[in-house]
Amino acid sequence: MGWWPRAGWRDGTGVLTVPGGPPEVPLEVAASYRARRRGLLGRDGIRGAMLITPTNSVHTFGMRFAIDVAYLDRSFRVVSVVTMRPGRLGLIRPRARHVLEAEAGAMPGWGLRPGVRVELRVG
Repeated sequence: MGWWPRAGWRDGTGVLTVPGGPPEVPLEVAASYRARRRGLLGRDGIRGAMLITPTNSVHTFGMRFAIDVAYLDRSFRVVSVVTMRPGRLGLIRPRARHVLEAEAGAMPGWGLRPGVRVELRVG
């Protein structure tokens, strides 16, 4: 099982592991209000994934590229995975507590699908 902070999240980096997927996926963590608000805005892409926490919805207004979005519950189990084009407002997922974002097409290749429990190591 991966490690994650119990007392709260901080902005930073880490790795994402998907059972049966690639060995490790680089991870950026956006936990502060400022980092969550910025997310992937103003970027032309991302290497790996970004974890936005806490949240249960995202948007792609101002984005330059399409993204895959995985909604995770409290135990880091995938609730749903969607692809969003720029300029879209995502639906609220009431059971979700965290969101992973990556470039469109990346998540299916990692084996991310509903029901899969991911592991995160940050710090």
